Amino acid sequence: MTHTATVGLPPAEVLARAKQFFAERVPHASAFVEKEGPQFVVLRGQGGEEVVISARSLDGAVGKSQVRASTLFFDQALDRFLSTLPLDSEVEVV
Repeated sequence: MTHTATVGLPPAEVLARAKQFFAERVPHASAFVEKEGPQFVVLRGQGGEEVVISARSLDGAVGKSQVRASTLFFDQALDRFLSTLPLDSEVEVV
């Protein structure tokens, strides 16, 4: 599933929070950085499961980001992570 939302944080802060959340706050299904760049992070779980999170600045909006995340296994944890962010829109799940 793909989750999309607008949040009141810059992209770097969103990605830093994602890395910390999935390493520390999901003890039964932790995920750690496999790849990362300035606008994305790929996290891999112990059983090979993956969660990909991207964050990009919104044009003309200082300190706001569009966040997209995709996973097959981490849907509940991803929902919990997004709920910790200052959401400017509802989370759309497709």
